[in-house]
Amino acid sequence: MDQGLEMAIGVRIRKLRVQKKLTLDDLANESGVSRAMISRIERGEASPTASLLARVCAALGLSLSAFFAEEGEVSPLSRRQEQQVWRDPETGYVRRSVSPPGTASDVDIVDVEFPAGARVSFPPHAASSGMMQHIWLFDGEMEMTTGETVYRLLPGDCLFMPVSEGHVFHNPGNTPARYCVVLDRHGR
Repeated sequence: MDQGLEMAIGVRIRKLRVQKKLTLDDLANESGVSRAMISRIERGEASPTASLLARVCAALGLSLSAFFAEEGEVSPLSRRQEQQVWRDPETGYVRRSVSPPGTASDVDIVDVEFPAGARVSFPPHAASSGMMQHIWLFDGEMEMTTGETVYRLLPGDCLFMPVSEGHVFHNPGNTPARYCVVLDRHGR
């Protein structure tokens, strides 16, 4: 676990919560995450799972990509060695923010390495209304569930779906899957 990143996640959640004038109880009620867990995350004592972090971000009115976008100097170039990398402590999936942070673009690009057998569920959330995403699979296989429909993706396949409806990412294979998420915040 990258302790510096975990602390930065906690600091960012607290900063956003305070900016929105939300108490811990308010954020807990909006996200469905316990007050105690949010407090532990804010203090850097707990590492949020992808699903939990997505619920907190939605309650704060952000996507995961917007949450991980660093504040500071804006550049049109995002060098690989400087891109934000985060590992979900529950599944081990690795998420790398590829897009240059802070630009005026409505598009975020994320590179994901998803372990064999892993599954992550993102519940529906109104905060993502209008946001769409493309899931473009490079290696391995994925089962994507959106609503009642399950799509099986093989290398080269691309699935377009709304973010707000909730979805399940599942790698049913024996090898890691690698895919790109192209998130379009247009309409937000």
